[in-house]
Amino acid sequence: MSGKFIVMLVVAALFGSLASAAVMRYVPPIGHTVMTAPTGIRFLDEPAGVKPGAVLDTAETSAAHSQPDDDKGHGHAKSGEPTDRDPKSEAVHQADGHQDHEDHKDDVDQGHDQKRHDHQEGEEHQSREPQGHRDHSEHEGHGEASAIHLSEADQREFGIAVETAGSGALHMHVNVPGKVALNADQQAHIVPRVSGVVQVVHKTLGDQVRAGEILATLESRELADLKSAYLTAQEQQALAQSVFNREADLHQKKITSEQEYLQAKQDLAAAKIATRAAAQQLRALGLSDEAITQLPKQPGATFTQYVITAPFDGTIIERHISLGEVLQDATAAFVVADLSTVWVDLQIYPQDLPFVRTGQTVVMSADPGMPEIQGTIAYMGPVVGEQTRTALARVVLPNPQGLWRPGLFVTADITVGRHEVSLLIPETALQSVEERPTVFVETPAGFLPQPVTLGRRNAAAIEVTSGLVPGQRYVTRGAFTLKAQLAKGRFGDGHNH
Repeated sequence: MSGKFIVMLVVAALFGSLASAAVMRYVPPIGHTVMTAPTGIRFLDEPAGVKPGAVLDTAETSAAHSQPDDDKGHGHAKSGEPTDRDPKSEAVHQADGHQDHEDHKDDVDQGHDQKRHDHQEGEEHQSREPQGHRDHSEHEGHGEASAIHLSEADQREFGIAVETAGSGALHMHVNVPGKVALNADQQAHIVPRVSGVVQVVHKTLGDQVRAGEILATLESRELADLKSAYLTAQEQQALAQSVFNREADLHQKKITSEQEYLQAKQDLAAAKIATRAAAQQLRALGLSDEAITQLPKQPGATFTQYVITAPFDGTIIERHISLGEVLQDATAAFVVADLSTVWVDLQIYPQDLPFVRTGQTVVMSADPGMPEIQGTIAYMGPVVGEQTRTALARVVLPNPQGLWRPGLFVTADITVGRHEVSLLIPETALQSVEERPTVFVETPAGFLPQPVTLGRRNAAAIEVTSGLVPGQRYVTRGAFTLKAQLAKGRFGDGHNH
């Protein structure tokens, strides 16, 4: 009951009592002074020497005023006429008056105590009522604020995805740095096999070349000497062959001696050896058998030309040659590499070495614009570097489009273990609400925040040990939007519609 309502009741009772007091009269017993107040009104102030319970009984006063006319013979007290009363009856009358007054006082006090008790209970009820109402309101407000209602259109607009909670495989990972390097098995430093002057440079840095394609042409006197030696040996072999044929015919006819025949045979063998040696020197310079066979038919001007060719298909990544330069046979004129595959050298820290081994899967990423790529550890270094204090783990990475350029720094995620867990959620489903890990579950009332307890985790997924049960529908994507809606409801109007 509100305070305003109590005041209205008091005012109404006051006016009603004053109206009753206007038509009633009470004659106090002799020797007593009685202070009156309207029925039902409590004394707010208690003056000294006045008892707070002295209140007229309305029914008794009304009965005194409603006496019949034949009793008015005793009304001389009211008119001031003297009366002959018996002292004993007077004493009895006073005693009865005192007793009636005390009984009336007890009744009034009891009525006041009852009203005071009722009033206190009303105040306690009033004090309890707002609290109960507040608790109820807070309970309703909490449930209303916790439930986030979104239509299907809003869910699609905010990108909210809902899935069913279930088991999964949690992969444990080790993150290490690395660097892309050239595949040394597909790299060649091209040096000329003879000294000479650079006559023509056919290819430059970055050009794609095919196997056997000419990169540069040198003018080499050394090459001319070797070709001449081969041609000379070939002519001497032809002459020795002719002499041997003649001596063999004469020896058969018994015209020449055995010694002359054997000498011709020995000279032919020596000529053949010289020819083969000259041919081998030309082959060592890179000339093919066909080119060597065609030497007698070539013009003399080509004898000094030496060509540098590509050993395999690849890309020219270095060039150390210029037109007119005197190139020595120990100078690397070009570096050609096949970039269709590259190496990724990973640095494995000592604390991770017990978990990393060949054959494990590695996911690598570089710059934000680069896609992630997966590979396998093909080699583990047997030693730890003295300077870096890390061991080498190498991944042979396919690079058909040439995106993974040697020199790039990468971050590698190595899968070192696999654990089956009963409840696995993606990292995107987890939010922090009131400093507690929380997921949003789907209920008929809307999306509700549900605190959870977490277990093992990796960069993409987390194990849930309690707070979520298998088969329960929860938000896997767009949970941050729901968190924002929840905060808006709590700090705004208290509703999340």
